Amino acid sequence: MDSGYLIECASLLLRWMHVIFAIAWIGSSFYFIWLDNSLKPPVDPELIAKGVGGELWAVHGGGFYNPQKYLLAPKKLPDELHWFKWESYSTWLSGFFLMSTLYYSQAGVYMVDANSVIQTPGAAVLVGITTLVIGWVVYDILCRVLFARSQLLFGVIYYAFVVLVGFVLCHLLSGRAAFLHVGAMIATTMSANVFFWIIPGQKKMVAAMRAGQTPDPIHGKRGKQRSVHNNYLSLPVIFCMLSNHYGFTYSGELPWLTLAIILLAAALTRHFFNLRHKGIYKWQYPLAGLALLAVVLVWHAPKALPAAQASAEPAKPAATTLADIRPIIDSRCIECHSEKPTKMPTAPNGLKFDTDAVVRANAPKIYQQVVQLKAMPLGNLTGITDAERAQIGRWFEGGAK
Repeated sequence: MDSGYLIECASLLLRWMHVIFAIAWIGSSFYFIWLDNSLKPPVDPELIAKGVGGELWAVHGGGFYNPQKYLLAPKKLPDELHWFKWESYSTWLSGFFLMSTLYYSQAGVYMVDANSVIQTPGAAVLVGITTLVIGWVVYDILCRVLFARSQLLFGVIYYAFVVLVGFVLCHLLSGRAAFLHVGAMIATTMSANVFFWIIPGQKKMVAAMRAGQTPDPIHGKRGKQRSVHNNYLSLPVIFCMLSNHYGFTYSGELPWLTLAIILLAAALTRHFFNLRHKGIYKWQYPLAGLALLAVVLVWHAPKALPAAQASAEPAKPAATTLADIRPIIDSRCIECHSEKPTKMPTAPNGLKFDTDAVVRANAPKIYQQVVQLKAMPLGNLTGITDAERAQIGRWFEGGAK
């Protein structure tokens, strides 16, 4: 397998892990699910009398902690109560503004390509925003209908819905935009859970206590359900948001199937950790997740030319030089990768191919993105041909002279 491709795969997985650890909202989600699954019934009669249903002793940063969870609510409302909500709201708002800046304002570049059914930027943006709304509505209906039923049944139906959305978007929009909007749809659902269900339920419980009433436990049950769902959806969202850096995931054949497999792998991995917090070790789940990821990586690996076919090819022409591919660079790449790009605000990744020295210095990247992965030009907006890709390949394989 090509070393450049293996480096790309490793970068994808490592960057994915890094973002998992870095996001504060998801970090708090992981922590509280771990806490819920790790609590033990108290043995102290005073705690039992107070209504504590579970407690945990932990040590961190040189200090000892004793978190306690009440069966319903404490008898007396504390003076200071911390709410976990702004992590969610700020994450969604910043993400939407970012997508509006990068994608919606440049939909003709990022959301439309030669293979997408939709060819007008305005229609592409409308599809993207509509997806966010429909995703939440369908999810919320499923939660209401299946609230008292099997959560496994809910998971299967919702996963099928997400795959269907991915299938449709991969036909309507560019693969890059399709993957991103599947992630944005799930992220919108997660934040909407906090805004419409978790926080309002908690406020109702607090209001009941202040009025001297016993809080209705249904609010806690509904909030817990949505919180657990958010926990399982976190890893799929992170992958979708990182996928735009890895063109091989969305530019190959059947991109919707690639997305479906990776999202399933992410959910299985999260399930392993949630069970592990309860002291249950089911190694088949992460192993299945790794197997699914391996299928995707091997499936999309650059295919070597069969020996029989290679021997049957005619003799190669004279060595291809930079002078031979310079017209291709100028007509297919320079609109974005230049000192003054016309398709982008700035050159992506700071790569500017105005000079021959820069082109030679970045020959491996050009070969990988243009020839092996065929991820560039983005959405093939400039209409590069297979013959031109092959010519760039001969230039690089001949020493990039």
